[in-house]
Amino acid sequence: MRLPLRRLALLGAALTVCGTLGTAPPAAAASACSHAARAAVPGAAHQERACLPDLTTAALAGTRYTDTADQAGLAAAGTRNPSGVPGLQLDGYFPDSSHTNARHGWQHDAQFVIRLPEHWNGGLVITGAPGNRGQYSTDGLISDYVLAAGYAYAATDKGNTGPDFYRDGRRPADAVAEWNRRTTQLARAARTTVHRYYGRPAHRTVMTGISNGGYLTRWQLENHPELYDGGVDWEGTLWTAHGPNLLTPLPTAVAWTLGRATAADMYRAGFAPGSEFLWPYHSSTYWGLTQKAYRASVDPGYDPDCPGNSAGSTPGEILAPCRSDARYDYRDRPAAVHRAVSRIALTGRLTRPLITLHGTLDTLLPQRTDSDVYRRMIEDAGRSALHRYYAVADGTHVDGLHDTFPDRLRPILPCYRSAFDALTTWTTPGPPPPAGHTIPRAPHTDETNTCPLR
Repeated sequence: MRLPLRRLALLGAALTVCGTLGTAPPAAAASACSHAARAAVPGAAHQERACLPDLTTAALAGTRYTDTADQAGLAAAGTRNPSGVPGLQLDGYFPDSSHTNARHGWQHDAQFVIRLPEHWNGGLVITGAPGNRGQYSTDGLISDYVLAAGYAYAATDKGNTGPDFYRDGRRPADAVAEWNRRTTQLARAARTTVHRYYGRPAHRTVMTGISNGGYLTRWQLENHPELYDGGVDWEGTLWTAHGPNLLTPLPTAVAWTLGRATAADMYRAGFAPGSEFLWPYHSSTYWGLTQKAYRASVDPGYDPDCPGNSAGSTPGEILAPCRSDARYDYRDRPAAVHRAVSRIALTGRLTRPLITLHGTLDTLLPQRTDSDVYRRMIEDAGRSALHRYYAVADGTHVDGLHDTFPDRLRPILPCYRSAFDALTTWTTPGPPPPAGHTIPRAPHTDETNTCPLR
């Protein structure tokens, strides 16, 4: 059976605590990194340099310079990625007091990776990990593509990882608030590192990400116009102080998992008609863990005993929902909870161009309670001219599910790549992308690798 294996792969990705992976590839020619000594990351507590003949996952898989286990389930089989990009890789971490990320044996959070291609186009791409994964999780989705285009690349683990991320910090919402702070920290440090290494500043900086990385993209473009020229948001998580947000549809999904909700209840909560074939998988993999861990981050007083000090020590315990979450009603929670969420809330007040993509069959972050709402927030803020919103017909939250349901789901990654190219043109400056619309299926084409925005 494919679904149980995929559940284990995704759980393994969420809980990866491996140290140094495999052996290092051969060093690149000295000329490729002749200015390596210039590449010092400001503010880093620890950093390591490696001059490599290829910075992409095709060459780095099985080495310490990436972590393919942490990428499990994110891409569809058959995805074609570029390779052959020599350059310099920097790995390290910023000062932090938490220790959920054990990669490289460092037992230290706020880890980062920065890649500096030999043939640089003058641009820089910043991202943060989706879910509660680490800094290498989007190497196959984002890093390979942008490096091949000539961009420098920087990614952060966001300052905490794993299912117990919610324990980081002292106040409600501290763990999520740190994500924004760490992304800003990395963007500033990476811009300085790029300037030092290449001898000139980046002329374009793009913020981008998937899921929680998409949330980071939205927040950064609302709050730090001085750092970015634009961004691409792939199904970003929505946080608003009074709802909707992540915690408004998920309790109904938990109730469905426990046999306490009907399909009609699910539709009213925002889950798309036609997504029913995805519900059993999400009920056993995503809904319970996501609801209890994120609720514990912003509202620990609701059920102090679940998840308590840990989301669990076995796969079954980690993925199991808290039964009390089936009754959770965010809108009725005390004002203190809403104030905690306001610390991480989005406003829609964009300061730079943003392209949003969202799958119509997203069954973790339903389109109706997430990106549809964020589009209205942008409109209400008077920033629609800075936004393009594309719904991807039959896309879902992770492209890896396309392998299980190839006739029902379309991968979003090729649409994301088209959106990234469109943003590059838009911020050149050049013509803006097409008006927002639903990208239809394209029968008899390679949907795993092609997706025009028109």
